[in-house]
Amino acid sequence: MFNYLVRRVLIALPSLLGISVILFTVLALAPGDPFSELANDPSIPPAVAAALRHKFGLDDPIYLRYFHWLVAMLHGDWGYSFASRVDVSTLIMQRLPTTLYVLGASQILALCVALPVGVYAGVRPYSLGDQIASTLALIGFSIPTFFTGLVLILIFSIWLDWLPFVYRTDISATGFAWYWAYIKEAIMPVAVLGLFQGAVWTRFVRASVLDVVRLDYVTTARAKGLAEHTVVLKHITRNALIPVVTLVALSMPIVFGGAVVTEQIFRVPGIGSLLISAILNNDTPVIMGVTFIFSCLVIVFNLVADLLYGWLDPRISYR
Repeated sequence: MFNYLVRRVLIALPSLLGISVILFTVLALAPGDPFSELANDPSIPPAVAAALRHKFGLDDPIYLRYFHWLVAMLHGDWGYSFASRVDVSTLIMQRLPTTLYVLGASQILALCVALPVGVYAGVRPYSLGDQIASTLALIGFSIPTFFTGLVLILIFSIWLDWLPFVYRTDISATGFAWYWAYIKEAIMPVAVLGLFQGAVWTRFVRASVLDVVRLDYVTTARAKGLAEHTVVLKHITRNALIPVVTLVALSMPIVFGGAVVTEQIFRVPGIGSLLISAILNNDTPVIMGVTFIFSCLVIVFNLVADLLYGWLDPRISYR
């Protein structure tokens, strides 16, 4: 497995390099200029604006700007935010833990919903429970996350006043009260993302279980007199999870996209809201850094999915 892991990492490096080239070129060719406000400000001399453009290399050719960015990034310098006047790496590291906390909790919730419900619906197709699960799943992934978020805010924040609808990081409480306040803030954004993904994955798990439950080895396991829960857990669920792992890995870009919208709704101070503010301010170094982080996370999740294949199916070998 170690050799396979090394090969996959070496293959991922050219992929990341190609992604960075495309992202940098698109952002460089996009309309707008981070120093356009300086050019339109009569109080700033044109020589000062020109000096700043020269300092940050905005007048250089695109290939030269990319080379300087790549060399600086390899040395740990991700650039400088034109809007916040802070290093890009500092901004990302301040907000990345919050995004990973919300996304991680939402994906755990999605799996906790999708696996048992999808397996139950697949083992007992066309039953009352299957029809209820399929209906709720259809409703769940048909409603966009921004609408679900607004509904939850209306019910639990405005009508019932149970949960805060603005995510805060400056909680003044201490001890258990701090942990409880921190959890309460994350309940609604985690529920919005988790239930949406759980609804999508439930239908896929059900379809995968239906394909496995008809196979000969499942019939043989039942004919041998094995308990039903052993057949379901060991022979059906484990083999049905192989395509589900692929779906989870490929869903990561969609999850990050949904996180951007959800963070705006609940004012979560994550890298999604950082990306939106950078786009509005035409802060290209921050946009480049955040989108590159998203790309790295997607590649990492795909690598994790490939490693899980061997655990789920012993017939798969790492060569």
